[in-house]
Amino acid sequence: MATAESLIRGLLSEAGITINGNKPYDIKINNPNMPKRVISGGTLALGESYMDGWWDCKALDQFFDRVFRARLDAKIKGDKYLILRLLAAKIVNLQNPIRAWKIASHYNTGNFLYEKMLGKTMVYSCAYWKRAKTLDQAQEAKLDLICKKLHLKPGMKVLDIGCGWGSLARHAAKKYKVKVVGATVSEEQAKLARELCKGLPVEIVVQDYRDIKGTFDRVMSVGMAEHVGSKNIRTYMKKVASLLKDDGLFLYHSIVARSPSATVDPWINKYIFPNGQLLTMGQILTATDGVLRSEDWHNFGTDYEKTLMAWHKNFSKHWEEIKKSGNYDERFFRMWSYYLFSCAGIFRSRQYHQVYQGVLTKYGFTGSYEAVR
Repeated sequence: MATAESLIRGLLSEAGITINGNKPYDIKINNPNMPKRVISGGTLALGESYMDGWWDCKALDQFFDRVFRARLDAKIKGDKYLILRLLAAKIVNLQNPIRAWKIASHYNTGNFLYEKMLGKTMVYSCAYWKRAKTLDQAQEAKLDLICKKLHLKPGMKVLDIGCGWGSLARHAAKKYKVKVVGATVSEEQAKLARELCKGLPVEIVVQDYRDIKGTFDRVMSVGMAEHVGSKNIRTYMKKVASLLKDDGLFLYHSIVARSPSATVDPWINKYIFPNGQLLTMGQILTATDGVLRSEDWHNFGTDYEKTLMAWHKNFSKHWEEIKKSGNYDERFFRMWSYYLFSCAGIFRSRQYHQVYQGVLTKYGFTGSYEAVR
């Protein structure tokens, strides 16, 4: 009978990864029980055993790039936790109005941590690196790209669903002279967003998207739809349409999955994004049928790998300051590194996830909509 270590060794060899090898993407096992734990617990155990220091890897991003390119994740998805989550997702609406507030825990992790990790722009979504050399430049470019795609004009009333720390609202109000209402479910985000947008025509509210009222010339939603869920995406699109003027524009920015799944990876769900779900283009477009019309779709998923690596560089550089600022320990450092590097690996591999920006209208943009890149 094959041992747990021989099974893990054989599995990793399919991705060119060696246990206790000398390549940066090879892993070093620190606890002999690690293979058995991973075999019995799947992807959740893989992440938790790393957090506990049971194994190490010099270049986790390269490790995950190889794992995803070899599609090894599909071979270790037999864990009981995932099966239970899938069953629950079929029965329960994990992103219903009550559960939707659970994601706030991730964004309430600590403003100081995010300030140090994200840089001066405080943008927590994929940057646009086409002509940028630094993270701050790339995020500024992304914010401006969104504003240009929306054809913003002075005096317009704009809604930012899932506004984060108000970076996009601030940029739009300051540079394009528009009035912005930003909505978030995180009290911590709202508190800092109000400070950062002080003196500008920006109102920050703590509110679920289903409860927003008003009429807007433009609506934008960046990195928020991942928390909407397949059971609610139709409701979400209808809500956007109800808030948008007949001649308005809606910008949708989201990570998009290759194939439908009722839930995210169990480790990500437990430690990073509770109750999240990535949708496919098919699910997104079906949800817009008869409600919104597509004017443009833009894929720049390869830029997310560079963004995530830049975030980790900042996080690591400022770790000592971050650690002193709150209840953070070495296990948190390993958890956060695992999160950023594993996500970088999946976007580098281009096997499963992409990032899309879509521009949509209710009845069509007046004249010909010109795509902006």
